[in-house]
Parts: sequence; structure tokens; C-alpha cells
Amino acid sequence: MWWRVEQRKFEAQKGEGNRRAMKRIVGSGRVPGILAYHNDRPVGWCSVAPREEFPRLERSRILKPVDDEPVWSVVCFFIAKDYRRRGLSVHLLQAAVDYVREQGGKIVEGYAVDPKKDKMSDLFAYHGLAAAFRKVGFREVARRSETRPIMRLAVAG
Repeated sequence: MWWRVEQRKFEAQKGEGNRRAMKRIVGSGRVPGILAYHNDRPVGWCSVAPREEFPRLERSRILKPVDDEPVWSVVCFFIAKDYRRRGLSVHLLQAAVDYVREQGGKIVEGYAVDPKKDKMSDLFAYHGLAAAFRKVGFREVARRSETRPIMRLAVAG
């Protein structure tokens, strides 16, 4: 919910309140992201939706809009610890692109991390690594911070 609400509201509804807010989104029929399963067990998540569903992006000087094109945004990933470093984020990202295409979206945008060092803490990789976006075909379109490229992929109909 962090990307979907203002800081003040996120803090006010921290924990159970944010879980209920996400359940309301799902209950409304909107799809807030893509899930990955292994043997009927959820092991990964990728949050994807039209950019306007993530108001925090609008207030970010680093992640502000590149242009006026309507985009779908991939804002975060979660991979269960035992499934990290196996390429699952690439599969989730490809599934997100496929979903956006099915919904009629034309551009998918991600706000990746491009670490200065080969290794980085999993704690800071939740935006997704630029290398994973590149594997799916995304290209860098802007970089307002040394380690935070904005990546895009045009989605064919």
C-alpha cells in the first residue's frame, strides 16, 4: 500500500489497516499485481497498475513522469527468501507485461535499482533490479539518480 497512499495515511493505517485497504482493492475487482506460485504456495509478488494508482510517484523528484504518455507502473516485488536469486523476478515481470498487454496498456514502466556494486542487500532490491528489467526487454529512458533508472517497454497489441 506504500505506493498507493500518502505517507500520513500509510502510517495511520499501518499493519492491519493497510491489509484491509489491499483487501478492498482486490474485493473491488481491480488487480493490484501478479502472484507467483510454487506447488500451490505463493512465493512471489509484483505490483503493477496504471501509474495514476500510485500517487507517490507523482511526488517523487526521481520518479516523476518522463512525459505525458499513459503508462502502467511496476513499483515493487516481493520474493520469498527461499526463492530469491533464481530468476523469479524476471518471470513475474514478464507476467506483468503480458497482463498489461491483455488490459490494453501500451507502455510498462519500472523504477529499478541499478546497484553500484555486484552485490546488494535484498532489503534494497524490492523495486527490482535493472538487470531483470533488461532481460525482459525494458530500456532505460531516464535516470535522475545514479542508481535509479526509469525503465520502459512498449507493449505490442
